[in-house]
Amino acid sequence: MGLPALEFSECCLDSPQFRERLRSHEAELEKTNKFIKELIKDGKSLIAALKNLSSAKRKFADSLNEFKFRCIGDAETDDEICIAKSLQEFATVLRNLEDERMRMIENASEVLITPLEKFRKEQIGAAKDAKKKYDKETEKYCGVLEKHLNLSSKKKESQLQEADSQVDLVRQHFYEVSLEYVFKVQEVQERKMFEFVEPLLAFLQGLFTFYHHGYELAKDFSDFKTELTISIQNTRNRFEGTRSEVESLMKKMKENPHEHKNISPYTMEGYLYVQEKRHFGTSWVKHYCTYQRESKRITMVPFDQKSGGKGGEDEAVILKSCTRRKTDSIEKRFCFDVEAVDRPGVITMQALSEEDRRLWMEAMDGREPVYNSNKDNQSEGTAQLDNIGFSIIKKCIHAVETRGINEQGLYRIVGVNSRVQKLLSILMDPKTATETETEICAEWEIKTITSALKTYLRMLPGPLMMYQFQRSFIKAAKLENQESRVSEIHSLVHRLPEKNRQMLHLLMNHLAKVADNHKQNLMTVANLGVVFGPTLLRPQEETVAAIMDIKFQNIVIEILIENHEKIFNTVPETLPSNSQLLLSRKKSTDSKPPSCSERPLTLFHTAQPNEKQENRNSIINSSLESVISSNMNSFLNSNSAPQSNLNTSDLELEVIKPNRPNSLPQNPSPTSPLSPSWPMFSAPSSPMPTSSTSSDSSPISAPIAGTRLAGRDAQREDRAHPRELRGVPIAVHEQDC
Repeated sequence: MGLPALEFSECCLDSPQFRERLRSHEAELEKTNKFIKELIKDGKSLIAALKNLSSAKRKFADSLNEFKFRCIGDAETDDEICIAKSLQEFATVLRNLEDERMRMIENASEVLITPLEKFRKEQIGAAKDAKKKYDKETEKYCGVLEKHLNLSSKKKESQLQEADSQVDLVRQHFYEVSLEYVFKVQEVQERKMFEFVEPLLAFLQGLFTFYHHGYELAKDFSDFKTELTISIQNTRNRFEGTRSEVESLMKKMKENPHEHKNISPYTMEGYLYVQEKRHFGTSWVKHYCTYQRESKRITMVPFDQKSGGKGGEDEAVILKSCTRRKTDSIEKRFCFDVEAVDRPGVITMQALSEEDRRLWMEAMDGREPVYNSNKDNQSEGTAQLDNIGFSIIKKCIHAVETRGINEQGLYRIVGVNSRVQKLLSILMDPKTATETETEICAEWEIKTITSALKTYLRMLPGPLMMYQFQRSFIKAAKLENQESRVSEIHSLVHRLPEKNRQMLHLLMNHLAKVADNHKQNLMTVANLGVVFGPTLLRPQEETVAAIMDIKFQNIVIEILIENHEKIFNTVPETLPSNSQLLLSRKKSTDSKPPSCSERPLTLFHTAQPNEKQENRNSIINSSLESVISSNMNSFLNSNSAPQSNLNTSDLELEVIKPNRPNSLPQNPSPTSPLSPSWPMFSAPSSPMPTSSTSSDSSPISAPIAGTRLAGRDAQREDRAHPRELRGVPIAVHEQDC
């Protein structure tokens, strides 16, 4: 049922039925007010959702427009062209549709939200204000009426008339307010039929306009849609027709991969492992390498196939020579060495197989290795302890000490690799390397210079403190007593070759100066040990044990820096003489008496009591020691490859036997220097005491071939110059068994 009508005539009576009908109208207005309020809220949410939808569709259209199809081959068919531009057509349609949607959204706020808010505030709000006024007048009228009725009849007539007039005025005003309120309530009830529905109709009209625009766009798109459908079908048909041929070609490639090689602008290309020297040992890094024979250009790109990412910057060099690496010279297989024109040192590469190495060697015009025992004939650009090497180190040290001794993180902060290689290339140039007056330009950063110094030391054929002494230095660092450590390292340093010791002396003097400025550069002795330990004492093989000994390498360098003046400027007390090094041997642990071959050589003499003969014996002793020393020095300077299986007794025999005749004459003449009647020098028949230093790391544990050569050379020299031993009557015998 509808709402009952409110009669104006009932406003004066103000009956309970009137009040009931009035409350039903008020309840309807309140319900309408709440509904309009919720509708406005939902309308705003709808508009916001439409805006988000439009934004999402626009973003989707932008993505379609940005993507470009790239077909296989250098030309496209008409169907492929149609398919390629389809995404842009889709994006255009969506954009046009969203432009119309945005116009609808902008109009929705004006045609829906604004009229509803206006009706709620102006019409329903006015009815609420009229109700408040009506309730206030009702309360006032009832109060005045009750007060008037409570007047005493004993009041004066004039007072009673005045009270009656006041009540009539209040009743009249209440009646007028009641009429106005009823009028307003019925007006709002009538207005909501059109002022509330009309905005909704306008909103729906805008929505229909939007959809109609979409319909028009669909009609316009119909022709392209038909064309695109045909192109897609044609492309699918061609794919099905060529798929079998492609699959057949793939099977042929699987069966004979080498018969279907692609034509490449490069003479050779593929993956190679390149040896790179690190602070500790070496590592093999996978590179994709290309080579062009015309330009002799090698490009190396570090690339990890597992992750699919590059591991560093590309590097390109110009080939100078390529040499196959012998298997016995390196622990890896399929290796070859490459020398570059614009990069110092040798680049060692490992192919994936023997066949792969052969192909690389053929492409680079590689040659077989030619080994020369004379290490002075090294290829140009190789790091050596020669005049060029000393000049490079001195120039770097001078630059550091004059320009950057106080720079923080000295030797710890590394330079850019390309800059370091360029500086080394300049310094190692034979044309300028020996010019001692030439200093390193100020344009080179200190970190580049320090990195160049460390890199040059790592480029040496072996570590500066030599592989054969590495274990001995580590053992010395493990001694419990600091004094014993210093003493043992002192002794080991003086057993290094002269050039190694000179370079080490030069370097330690410099590092001591760096450590003296540790408050500014923050490089203490311990920090310098960490930096230079793996460089100067790197092991020959990378093992877990070698990694665990890194801390002892650092200790050795710390001892050298802290005690450099004593170690390099004084002769160690425990250093054995040349004769002791040659005649010393390990004591046999077997309880059996030594055999003839195991017993040491003994020098016999006949005792002479006079003073003259004693002086003569002392001359003999010194002469013998000088001869042995000369033989020993020639042995140490030999360049034979080290052998680890040399027996100490073999060495003693080979070095001493050149001075011993093959057999004694049956009847030696009195003039013979080997005559038993000649006075001879005697040594005790017991074995000589062995050296305190282990023979494993001693340079005496030299190659057998080198030792025997030294012995034969000495024998030939003795025969050619017998006058050197004349007047020194010496007979060398082995003890009788």
